[in-house]
Amino acid sequence: MTNEKSTLPEREKRKSEAKEAVVAEPRFSWAQIREFTNEVKAEFFKVAWPDKKHTARSAMLVVILITIMSLYLGGVDLLVGKLISYILK
Repeated sequence: MTNEKSTLPEREKRKSEAKEAVVAEPRFSWAQIREFTNEVKAEFFKVAWPDKKHTARSAMLVVILITIMSLYLGGVDLLVGKLISYILK
């Protein structure tokens, strides 16, 4: 790369060539998109989906853990708040 500044017409020419290059090459063809969606469908059917019982158990476990964590963090927040207010008085 040279340190010389390009003249205005040269820059405009490069800009138009760059725009033409972008427009000239399509990113995807319809055949590629169709092939991709067919591959996604095939992989989708290979997924081992959990049954209703397993999903319900997992959801209940998440609710229980969130409840325990919120009680713990709320208690710690309450204690730390009381401690700080006691120190500041």
